Amino acid sequence: MDGRRRNPYELTDESPVYVISIAAQLSGLHPQTLRQYDRLGLVSPDRTAGRGRRYSARDIELLRTVQQLSQDEGINLAGIKRIIELENQVAALQQRVAELSAAVDGAAAAMQQREAQVHASYRRDLVPYQDVQQTSALVVWRPKRPKD
Repeated sequence: MDGRRRNPYELTDESPVYVISIAAQLSGLHPQTLRQYDRLGLVSPDRTAGRGRRYSARDIELLRTVQQLSQDEGINLAGIKRIIELENQVAALQQRVAELSAAVDGAAAAMQQREAQVHASYRRDLVPYQDVQQTSALVVWRPKRPKD
């Protein structure tokens, strides 16, 4: 979320609002098929306090997808369940990648800011170093001997 308070009455794609008969009509399936899909774990609607099923718009879309995969593609229900699990896993991983990417971007920005602070703290009164030509001269150093 973006930090703002959400209206508790605002409907989203995940708001469980449809009873099984309406969900069946919207998805083009028989209510008994919806119950079967629920038992198999293909589409798991929310439950009311009285254990009644409440489907969301996202659930309806998933029901349509299950029907399309089953009827048009010929995929069995176990295969459809695995496809749904993998799609959910991919979505979760994509979300995690986005979170980690944002964390890396934040760390990079903090590092650049700290680097700029370090560069700003350099003393500007230093004399630039000039490379001295190498010579073969030999310098002998003899310490002074203490006088006795």
